Amino acid sequence: MNRKPPSTGSVTLEDVARVAGVSRATVSRVINGNTTVDPAMRELVERAVAETDYVPNRAARSLVTRRTDSIALVVSEAEQRPVADPFLGRMFTDPFFGRVVTGVMEVIRPRGVQLVLMLVDDAASRANLVSYLRQGHVDGVVLICGHVADPLPRMLAEARVPAVLSGRPGQTTPISFVEADHRAGAALAVEHLVSAGRRRIATIAGPMDMPASQERLTGFREALAAHGLAEAGVAEGDFTQAGGAAAMRRLLAESPDFDAVFVASDLMALGALPVLGREGRSVPQDVALVGFDDSSAALACDPQLTTVRQPLEEMAARMAQLLLQQISDPAEALQSAVFHPTLVIRESA
Repeated sequence: MNRKPPSTGSVTLEDVARVAGVSRATVSRVINGNTTVDPAMRELVERAVAETDYVPNRAARSLVTRRTDSIALVVSEAEQRPVADPFLGRMFTDPFFGRVVTGVMEVIRPRGVQLVLMLVDDAASRANLVSYLRQGHVDGVVLICGHVADPLPRMLAEARVPAVLSGRPGQTTPISFVEADHRAGAALAVEHLVSAGRRRIATIAGPMDMPASQERLTGFREALAAHGLAEAGVAEGDFTQAGGAAAMRRLLAESPDFDAVFVASDLMALGALPVLGREGRSVPQDVALVGFDDSSAALACDPQLTTVRQPLEEMAARMAQLLLQQISDPAEALQSAVFHPTLVIRESA
């Protein structure tokens, strides 16, 4: 890189381009969040921006680009949920959301893009959200909504709001999405349990109105069938710690003859473990336990949880990249990405 220009007056794009040794157009593309710039070029520009202390004129730029340099992370929850399951409380206790924010911020922070958190959980709040987005207060949406009947993905598509969905849409909707291969992840759990000699394998599934839960249960059943095994019991949970404890109590009451359990989330496994202990069943000696996510909850378990890892940070980063591409080029075709899970073996199985 060339030397930093004299600090007389405000630094311009031309100054940054001269220090980086690239064209003004390249600098503009990097600063505007264009994700197609060669990584080596991007690094040169970002170093030059830091060296020159360049600060974009956001107000002037927004008049030209009609962009706000902000995106929304929208979490849409089902309307019918238990009173004892406060939406906002789960946002700050479920490791899933923090990992998504981490992945998104990794992509947008270097580009000077701000993140706005928005929560919706009924028809009125969804309508207000779409109205807010139509007015251009943010440039696009990273959307978390896992319920099949949630109308928000369709509403965003109809409003032509740039958006990327976490997980495959439950209905046929023209929207980009990023998801994990949930069937393959469940199969990894079953294969590990079978290879350890377990033959009476039950599961605590996630809510059956969520495509991810449906896929994990299907993968579990398909893997059992491939080994000529029947499921030893199924109890539906709700992806919370309390829901995992309640589901384990139902399993013990209705289908107690199991030697292993595949739990569809680490947080539910964290709730299920002490229930087994109170019934005098040790893990992994009497019951092997495998979770799903590889979140901080897996390490909070005692013994620490063997689990299927879905790379949430990488998935969230990909969502942010796809969204920035849409914002930069609204005519770009919709895209999807599927990440492959891996098994993390610890002490519970």
